[in-house]
Amino acid sequence: MLDHVGLAVRNVERAKSFYVTALAPLDIGIIIELTAEQTGGDAHVGFGSAGKPYFWIGGGKPVQGPVHIAFTAPSRAAVDAFYRAALAAGGRDNGAPGIRAHYHPNYYGAFAFDLDGHNVEAVCHLPE
Repeated sequence: MLDHVGLAVRNVERAKSFYVTALAPLDIGIIIELTAEQTGGDAHVGFGSAGKPYFWIGGGKPVQGPVHIAFTAPSRAAVDAFYRAALAAGGRDNGAPGIRAHYHPNYYGAFAFDLDGHNVEAVCHLPE
């Protein structure tokens, strides 16, 4: 089980705006923001739920090539809402909401590229 994951982004404020919008339908929001002075390097934003940040974005040298990260959605409707929100926030389509039966019969996911080209997914594993 992972405790948290972080991505370097080109522009923290721009990425923060994207993720605030895209993750809201999944009940994931900003838990903490750290300034460059606090970290001794670049600013960081921790997103999560129930007071626990588990997805971080921060300045720094972005990784070579895109990263794929998937967020658990509580329902198929939340997957749909994530997809619409991600595109409205400036993301690009990488797979509309739908069943991905090649993973398993109830795998309902949607994919969008974020502003740095990372493949962001919301997935619900529940039957309808």
